[in-house]
Amino acid sequence: MHWTPDRSAPSVEPVVITKTRSPIRSNVGLKAVMAVTGIILVLFLIAHMLGNLKIFTGETSFDHYAHWLRDIGTPLLPTTWFLWIQRAALTAAVLAHIGAAVVLAKRSRAARPVPYAHRRKIHVNYAARTMRWGGVIILLFVIYHILDLTTGHLNPQGDPANPYGNVVADFAPERWYVTLFYTLALVTLGFHLRHGAFSAFRSLGQQTPKGERRARIAALVFAVALVGGYLLVPFAVITGLVA
Repeated sequence: MHWTPDRSAPSVEPVVITKTRSPIRSNVGLKAVMAVTGIILVLFLIAHMLGNLKIFTGETSFDHYAHWLRDIGTPLLPTTWFLWIQRAALTAAVLAHIGAAVVLAKRSRAARPVPYAHRRKIHVNYAARTMRWGGVIILLFVIYHILDLTTGHLNPQGDPANPYGNVVADFAPERWYVTLFYTLALVTLGFHLRHGAFSAFRSLGQQTPKGERRARIAALVFAVALVGGYLLVPFAVITGLVA
């Protein structure tokens, strides 16, 4: 007896499971992460700069402001807890910003089988080097700045009860090398901010030649204003305007 298979029976197709990439790991998601963390960091930089400028209102006012920062959130939070929460959030923002930038840069190189034209390549390489090495210098500066004026370990005075005196001692004329490093780090930050702000303005629709010129000017003015605001303090101390 010969058996004939029943060809009318439905065939079973193999199930193929495809892994879908998380939206946040896509290029659009990573750019969104960079944008959000960048905004958080810029807002902090602006607030921190404005706080630093209070040193020109006098020692009592500046010390009161510094102590007020430690008391934000009390009595709901213990003293200095808000500062540590803020530091943790800023650290997470910095790491997320750097991580997203590294992944996007790697994907951009992998997706570029043909090199850019010479002029375009120079511009791209300059921007990449500025952001990459600028990020390293800024990171080293942040670590030093925390050990200097936050924990006081590298500050010549290191008195938590006298923030004004710590700043004056830090940028004293005989410590010119500290002011030099501070200036170098801030100028590097300025290049970083200018590039980031220009990219942000372009993302908001400034794609025409006229719009790009406006975006470049706006980014430059913003970076110069922020860097200048930060540099006022060390140069006021080193010249004796603040003592």
